[in-house]
Amino acid sequence: MRNPQNEALASADEAEAHAPERTCILTRRKGSRAELIRLALGPDSSVAPDVRARAPGRGAWVSVTRAELDAANAAGKLKAALQRAFKASDLTVPADLGERTETALRKAALDRLGMEARAGNLVNGADRVEQAARSGKVALLIHAADAGEDGRRKLDQAWRVGGGGPRGVIFPLARPILSMALGRENVVHVALTDPAAASRVRHALDRWRNFTGPDCALEGAEPALGTLSADEDLTKE
Repeated sequence: MRNPQNEALASADEAEAHAPERTCILTRRKGSRAELIRLALGPDSSVAPDVRARAPGRGAWVSVTRAELDAANAAGKLKAALQRAFKASDLTVPADLGERTETALRKAALDRLGMEARAGNLVNGADRVEQAARSGKVALLIHAADAGEDGRRKLDQAWRVGGGGPRGVIFPLARPILSMALGRENVVHVALTDPAAASRVRHALDRWRNFTGPDCALEGAEPALGTLSADEDLTKE
């Protein structure tokens, strides 16, 4: 059945596919700005995550998971790659760069949900979500990590009836965090009703998931945006 919301998401993905490519400094694999994570060199010669790719100055890009980044950092491979990328020998790579990057990606995803809530692009509450899903008005369905299985199953079925996906995304955090992000009380289920907003939220969630790695994947989520593994590449000199 034709679904305008899914078509809009597909169009957004196609547009992203034509974006300029960047190269991971650790694996030499290529990807779009949306797929890779930018690391910025600050004025104090310290390297920091720039997940929004907005910091001024020079940047380098990585496409690895947190575990791979931490391993490369501990082995000195990350610093060597950054020195080559920035053409600078005097720089500092924090030992907790992986943790900082994950925190920044988490914040970006929560901020994005909050912005879409303020813009009126989502609804919450089981009854409202079910009604919107059955009416074919839901572009992306999200469940809090502590949502009950029965509630998830019921809303997933409603989404399928309305021409949506097979099941919603299980958010990696529980309802208190999701509620704070949206500025609402007791948020357990969220439905993005605007296709463009759904694409933006899915992108933020996918970037976060890709970095945390497959062991911490968002259960039930759609395929991630260009997940890249670098196990072999990081063992090379």
